[in-house]
Amino acid sequence: MDNRSVSTGRGAPASRRPPSTGPILRLLQITDTHIYADPAGELLGLNTLDSCERVLAMVQAREDNADLVVATGDLTHDGSEAGYRLLRDALKKIDLPVYCLPGNHDSAATLKNLMDEGQIRTLRALEHGDWSLVFLDSTVPGSETGHLADGELEHLRHYLASHRQRPTLVCMHHQPVPVGSAWIDTMTLDNPAPFFAIIDANPQVKGVLWGHIHQPFEQQRKGVRLIGSPSTCVQFKPQSDVFTLDDTPPGYRWLELYADGAITTGIRRVDAYTSGIDMESPGY
Repeated sequence: MDNRSVSTGRGAPASRRPPSTGPILRLLQITDTHIYADPAGELLGLNTLDSCERVLAMVQAREDNADLVVATGDLTHDGSEAGYRLLRDALKKIDLPVYCLPGNHDSAATLKNLMDEGQIRTLRALEHGDWSLVFLDSTVPGSETGHLADGELEHLRHYLASHRQRPTLVCMHHQPVPVGSAWIDTMTLDNPAPFFAIIDANPQVKGVLWGHIHQPFEQQRKGVRLIGSPSTCVQFKPQSDVFTLDDTPPGYRWLELYADGAITTGIRRVDAYTSGIDMESPGY
């Protein structure tokens, strides 16, 4: 695969598309929507529902060939039933299957109850086209740090053992590697060793995708693409030792998954939308 980059407008650079080797699975990732029970709820001065709806409007306008959406956690900020209902109503407008998993701000049980209806689902794994997708719960109740419980690791191990012939993307909320921002790297997955032991034993895994970091990230590890993404609301400044906001607009990630396991990906962002954000905030 040619790993050079091409411009994607307001988005981050994207890997150059490899030659087509069959049908392409076109996947979109939205993450860290942080919706509140109150539609007027704001995170650091930004109305998160309005910001999310702007991103979804862009998805609806630009992604008419997309196959599905993965929503990788922190879908609400307060874990409220009302917040999930607001997000569910917003997601229904894009008319795509949406697969949700929890983040540290979510209530996993409430998410499961309210975000598993019709086109919006909370599955453990999925086969779509030539690919498999595995969804992991990396949350720990009451903690911002991630952890894969024994049951999650066994689910991953068992699923991969029974689907060895399909290229696979593993999705979760927390980053399994440091991303270079010291403050948020205190909130990584705290047991990456057993996770990567399973990944290393299963060469069909071609990528690991996550949210949580509110910024783009890409790295290669033993031939596996490691991919983190921006939020649909406030953004964190990359390579910052302390909590620092970025004035980059909200956005989403697109991925093209090829039958031979190749991945092309990039980021698209809405027009400048940072008015009202408390850029001097020390955290939340």
